[in-house]
Amino acid sequence: MIDARAARAAPDEFRRRLARKGAAEAFDAWLAADERWRALVPRVDELRSQTKVKGKPTPEQLEELRGIKEQLQQVEHELAEAEAARDDTLAQVPNPPDDSAPDGFAEEDAEELRRVGDPPALSEAKEHTEVGRFDMERAARLSGSRFGYLVGDTALLALALYRFALDTAVRHGHTPLLPPVLVREEAMYGTGFFPTERSNIYALEADELYLTGTSEVALAGLHMGEILDALPLRYAAYSTNFRREAGAAGKDTRGMFRVHQFNKVELFAFCDPAASTDEHERLLAIEEEILRALGLPYRVVNVAAGDLGAPAAKKYDIEGWFPFQGRYRELTSASNTTDFQARRLGVRHRVGSDLEPVHTLNGTATTDRTLLAILENFQGEVPDVLRGYGAPERVTP
Repeated sequence: MIDARAARAAPDEFRRRLARKGAAEAFDAWLAADERWRALVPRVDELRSQTKVKGKPTPEQLEELRGIKEQLQQVEHELAEAEAARDDTLAQVPNPPDDSAPDGFAEEDAEELRRVGDPPALSEAKEHTEVGRFDMERAARLSGSRFGYLVGDTALLALALYRFALDTAVRHGHTPLLPPVLVREEAMYGTGFFPTERSNIYALEADELYLTGTSEVALAGLHMGEILDALPLRYAAYSTNFRREAGAAGKDTRGMFRVHQFNKVELFAFCDPAASTDEHERLLAIEEEILRALGLPYRVVNVAAGDLGAPAAKKYDIEGWFPFQGRYRELTSASNTTDFQARRLGVRHRVGSDLEPVHTLNGTATTDRTLLAILENFQGEVPDVLRGYGAPERVTP
């Protein structure tokens, strides 16, 4: 959540920044709810103080006390309603974007920072399903649309890719984890995926648990409610992830590009706020190192403010070249969520005699989409770096 004290002190600055995410109205709604709550607090305190009488009250005082207690009960009810409204509206306010994020609300508004590598000159660009071995038909019978089996050499290549990415992260000081993929609602709220992304999350209502769309949720929740003495703390997690892809009807319906279940190696860091800008660049550098080692052509973009998710203040996307589509598509991202998640999750560190929220950052080391990019760019040839991890020399359909 945002820093309420700072927002009250500089509402115009917060409104300016949040307007770039299209959230100025949400901020104003919270301000109004917060002001109503703050106005009621001293009234409740005043009435409570009036209920305290020294010694045995007189009949007149008893009558007056009954009237005061009735008023207090009514005002306490109003205060509880105001507090709930304040909390509900605060949950709708996203993290203000960093000023270095470009203006705009669409994917096309991102600022291209650089391109690395040249797209391959292919006589015939084949889709990944023609190069690798996937079974979409049987998966559809089993689970419905947007699911698929990875079979044979393709499965071995995928497993080699995950392990290579995980080993790279470990070499850069990230502790490896295999996290839970089912979490409680407080973790989804704490990381900022609820309420805004609720429609994309699978729910197990009987158990009050949710399937995560990224292990960012489990990694951010790892130190929920804790005071961290040593910073930075860096983790890397492999997990299977689940997304309903609500609103994606008609988008990327071919192949395995946009599916409900996929695998990913995620990077995560808890750090001192003063170091989060540098930490963000460090995560991006790890992602680029992996793609360069694989030999994939890619570009790095600075995502537009209005296209950022609720938790992120700034995000870099790395888009890989997909020959069959003839364009760059997102492979990885690296986000600085500043203190937004830490405030919600209660993750703090010591600053002198005070306790302050840490900063959290997340990035993608690799996903299944990187596998698809390998298949399309190299047409079955396997990058040398993956062969030591059990990948075949060549993938056959």
